[in-house]
Amino acid sequence: MRSPRQILEESVTIAVVGASRNPGKPAHSVPAQMLRHGWRVIPVNPYSDELWEQRAYPVLAEIPEPVDLVNVFRPAEEAAEVVREAVEIGARAVWLQLGIASPEARAIAEEAGIDYVEDECIAVVRASAGLTRKIQAS
Repeated sequence: MRSPRQILEESVTIAVVGASRNPGKPAHSVPAQMLRHGWRVIPVNPYSDELWEQRAYPVLAEIPEPVDLVNVFRPAEEAAEVVREAVEIGARAVWLQLGIASPEARAIAEEAGIDYVEDECIAVVRASAGLTRKIQAS
């Protein structure tokens, strides 16, 4: 299994389940930061058509392109179902945000052979590793 840093280094497209329209919530500010640092971020929110100038989708299954990483901002009791959906769309990894953990979700990911991170903030890992996907101007 890849480390959280390796997952970020090797991911380009991140689908964010539970992306929030509220700028005061981590489910808004964290994905916005990932977008600013060069990742392709696809919001998954059944109540929004667009977030961060990116088209939003109501469910993972409706995203019309490959997803490398599913970042989860939903309660722990919903995590297992989100991981099942991530497996169905062929995502290579699932990342449950800080404060979210689920033994059932972990078991589903392990059985499917996909990378799994829980109870860690994707933006903190990105910042501490100094990662960016932006092409630097010379």
